[in-house]
Amino acid sequence: MRMNNITQRILVFVSGLFIMAFGVALSVKANLGVSPISCIPYIYSLRYPLTMGEMTIIFNVFLILLQILLLRRKYRLFQLIQLPVVFVFGFFTDFTLYLVSDLTLSGYGWQGLLCLLSCVVIAFGVFLEVKAGITYLPGEGLAMAIAETWKKEFGKAKIWVDSLMVIAGILSSFALIHHLQGVREGTIVAALLVGYLARLYSRKLPFFDVWLGNKPQEKEKSVTPVQVPNKKLIITISREYGSGGHEIGQLIAKELGFSFYDKELIQLTTEQSGFTTQYIEEHEQKLAHSLLYDLYEQNYAYLNEQQPPLDVLFLAQSKIIREICEKESCVIVGRCANFVLKDHPDCFTVFIHAGKEYRKNKIVEEYDLEARVTDQLLEKTDRERANYCSHFTGKNWNNAKNYHLAVNSSHYRSEKVARMIIEAVREKIPKK
Repeated sequence: MRMNNITQRILVFVSGLFIMAFGVALSVKANLGVSPISCIPYIYSLRYPLTMGEMTIIFNVFLILLQILLLRRKYRLFQLIQLPVVFVFGFFTDFTLYLVSDLTLSGYGWQGLLCLLSCVVIAFGVFLEVKAGITYLPGEGLAMAIAETWKKEFGKAKIWVDSLMVIAGILSSFALIHHLQGVREGTIVAALLVGYLARLYSRKLPFFDVWLGNKPQEKEKSVTPVQVPNKKLIITISREYGSGGHEIGQLIAKELGFSFYDKELIQLTTEQSGFTTQYIEEHEQKLAHSLLYDLYEQNYAYLNEQQPPLDVLFLAQSKIIREICEKESCVIVGRCANFVLKDHPDCFTVFIHAGKEYRKNKIVEEYDLEARVTDQLLEKTDRERANYCSHFTGKNWNNAKNYHLAVNSSHYRSEKVARMIIEAVREKIPKK
């Protein structure tokens, strides 16, 4: 926990707990299902003579014990601060349920609106709790313990924890009250919406970081404008899979006497980021499902100082690319370099595409493959590159308007394409 501005942090943290509890109370009144973390206490409160707040305390203490069991000697005693926090949260839950006890709804439409409002309120409470940086709630603490124990990404561990809670809630509902209660469409809405809204609050309300003295994070989907003291000439090449972009880039670099970066960036990223070469090769420049990744990424809204590994990888490679371009003229293939260097005055951007048959033959020739390359492989690889570009830059990867030059490499020999690009560069960016 940071010790600066401790009074403000406690105020924000307690306010966040109250607002989250109020959101939970609204979701209970909506009667369309509560959030994954709340469904088990809610169901047990319907069966036993205990309030939902009391069951929330018991359940969260159980989650703290699970953290201790998983981490053992690695468990930091300071995190026992979660104990008084869950008692406060349990009290707030019962108090806010009392505040809304007279609220009645007459139809499904009003229930749906109240369910959405509860997500908005819970997300704001999560945002305040995270920004305060005092501790995290036991649900997130359990996900962190799982991630640390089994060396998994927090986002995946959070999904596992939420899924297990929903499954346990469904089983408990049928076992204790013999019908489904507490887990409905509202549970799904909360799981999908709360993290997204918390991240939105974080982007739109930066003054909380200033007031609390938090260290500003690097922007998630942007990069720092590159500084170019010596006017280095940079050529970036984006390319469809199998279009020959790597070979063409090498030819350009050789002709101009420039450095060439493609796979070389993997080694540089390994040395400077801490990621393994295997992880980088498996994850860079590809994003299989943009929507699913967005949903996965939302789990990091519950942590103030962690970002998804793929975001960290993108930022690390962007930093390396900027540093290279401050030192030397070069040709860079892929890695959204055209966006990273969008403020570079002497950066020429190229997109290389080609017909499918040409690309298939090129891949077989380049990688010495015996098996036939399928249309599905081409489409899958291009889709992953497009998703990656769209997620991190907001741009359409294969839109010619985003580049200075687009070339169909299947119409010319690679040497000819390289010369065409060099001529275009010299015309667009005359020698200084």
